[in-house]
Amino acid sequence: MRSIDGLQSADGVGTDSVVDEVETTPTSVAGAVTSRRRLAAASWFVGAVLVTTFFAIGAWQRRWIADDGLIVLRTLRNLFAGNGPVFNAGERVEANTSTAWTYLLWFWAWVTDAQLEYVALWVALVCSVAAIPIAMYGAARLYGNRIGGLTGDGWTLLLPFTAIVYIALPPARDFATSGLESGLCIFWVAVLWVQLVAWARRGPRSGGRAATATLLLAFTAGLAPLIRPELAVLGGLVLLLVFFAPLGWKMRLGVLVVAGALPVGYQIFRMGYYGLLVPNPAVAKDASGSKWEQGFAYLTNLFGPYVLLLPVILAVIAGVLLIVADRLRAAPADAADTAADPQASAGSRFARFSARLQTTPVAVAVVVAAGLILVVYWVRQGGDFMHGRVLLTPLFITFLPLMVVPVTIPAHVKAAFARRDTDPAARRRAGLGLAGSVAMAGMWITVLVWAITTHSTVLPNAGIDIGRSGIVDERRFYVTNMGNENPVTAEDYLDYPRMKAMVEKIEQYRDQGGVILPSFNYDEWYVAKLPGEMPPGAKRQVTVYFLNLGMTSMNAPLDVRVIDQMGLAYPLAAHTERLEDGRIGHDKILPSEWVIAESGAFPRRPVLPGYLDEDLVRQAQVALQCPETKDRFASFEGPWSFSRFKHNLRQAFTFNSYRIQREPEYEILRCGLEMPPPVNPGN
Repeated sequence: MRSIDGLQSADGVGTDSVVDEVETTPTSVAGAVTSRRRLAAASWFVGAVLVTTFFAIGAWQRRWIADDGLIVLRTLRNLFAGNGPVFNAGERVEANTSTAWTYLLWFWAWVTDAQLEYVALWVALVCSVAAIPIAMYGAARLYGNRIGGLTGDGWTLLLPFTAIVYIALPPARDFATSGLESGLCIFWVAVLWVQLVAWARRGPRSGGRAATATLLLAFTAGLAPLIRPELAVLGGLVLLLVFFAPLGWKMRLGVLVVAGALPVGYQIFRMGYYGLLVPNPAVAKDASGSKWEQGFAYLTNLFGPYVLLLPVILAVIAGVLLIVADRLRAAPADAADTAADPQASAGSRFARFSARLQTTPVAVAVVVAAGLILVVYWVRQGGDFMHGRVLLTPLFITFLPLMVVPVTIPAHVKAAFARRDTDPAARRRAGLGLAGSVAMAGMWITVLVWAITTHSTVLPNAGIDIGRSGIVDERRFYVTNMGNENPVTAEDYLDYPRMKAMVEKIEQYRDQGGVILPSFNYDEWYVAKLPGEMPPGAKRQVTVYFLNLGMTSMNAPLDVRVIDQMGLAYPLAAHTERLEDGRIGHDKILPSEWVIAESGAFPRRPVLPGYLDEDLVRQAQVALQCPETKDRFASFEGPWSFSRFKHNLRQAFTFNSYRIQREPEYEILRCGLEMPPPVNPGN
């Protein structure tokens, strides 16, 4: 257990009351303290092993790759084919929200040469499972100097608390695999947490090892926007904390350089290559928009079925108890945590403020604040269509300080109460210690019982009905519709409605090209054929236009263009306005007539599928001539050159906020273009 150095190296752990009425030697006191630390470390280790094992088993039983998890694999296929980090060859579109996830999977796929779906499955699983003991280790280090309980007197067990809450949630086990970046997110959070706790406990020190550790912390925090853009909240707050802590100005400059080099460098590349400030899905989902009512529905959708409010309330109470205990004990170890920078003695207000920043209470406050801010952000955004997914990381962040909690067996309680006449302070401390220990143990047992009763909870109508809220148990939905408990590969998704028929239609029109559109019959697809003679420079290509982008793109060859109505991989759809009453995560639906016009398909009946409007196609053809829209298409379709790179850098801010009207008629009016006459004015 000596790896838990925070538990083994702490001093001042309640030695003033190790003895009662018996005289002891310094050696016996030190031996008692060491035994208590070993007990705490052993309890942490056993708890970490058990929680991690149960989580790994649960995640493996529910293993799968989501449709959205397959999206990133299309980009990997293009990377390995030499087409660049794109979704469709010849179109510079960043269809993946997590840059780090894309290149992490690319690296392991390159190293192992394994099937991409299984690379995504195993990397996600390893990241997810590893995050749990790492986060628990960080929490254990918080109590390295405080293993004597509320009064500094007793034998303490470090027991898993919010770690149990997290792994008991079914969506946490669902998204431990899924092919999405959820596992990477919590893994990064856990590593950052351990580094932050170590930095706070170290206090304002200088020197080689301390400086290196600080720079490593800055580097990890700087990765935040590459893990997921919204995680810049946590990474940014940690960087502010480190920057304003007691550091020399050379060191502060080093922190900025180390933290910013990779994300800033990639941001310049993103702007010049893709022509946007953010990944394309952030534009498609209008990440800066707000749908508060839907967000509260999403929050309720997670908290309601599992009665999640109960362990959250218990966690708040446990946190308050630990804060009160810290104030009461005033142990020597606290002085080590809060020691002021030597410059503060000069009376400098900034120096005194700076010295207080590098402490564990401030580090904990920053982490909890970041988690709560992210919860509010997602509620404001409206949440997601996948049950629980986007709230998992914010909850994990908020849970970090209480991943394990100290549950103390008080020592010498009877003797302390016996000294009621001579030492009322000892009696008070004994009473508080006993009450706190009973309360903490009771809350731990309650959380354990809650977890046992919750872990197998299934949402009502899961996998059958999406419901009016638009939120669905994504894994159960696909498992039910495909009859496969563990769908992992793109081939597994051929059992999803329409997929086999799509593959057949692609092969049928591979040479002549056309736009393949879903019909109302699950076994049929419409095809909008290309003209007999193509314009100069145009190529015959099959385009598939369908919402389920992952399964579609992974079952289609790379020379087939795959785009979607909501714009994850299709900038034209991404730049439309968000529908206020649309399903969350799917509230941009581009009419199919735009794709007919943009792809050059034949726009007239009887070649044009009957359900499409000839006039809308003609209007879309005119609307596509809007100068800003033509500029946007040139930014990702035009030949790549240094001149294009510079142009995209300048236009990225404009392109990021650029929006078009989804109805071609209104878009023509917005751009001041001339409305075309009706195709068949006599009808």
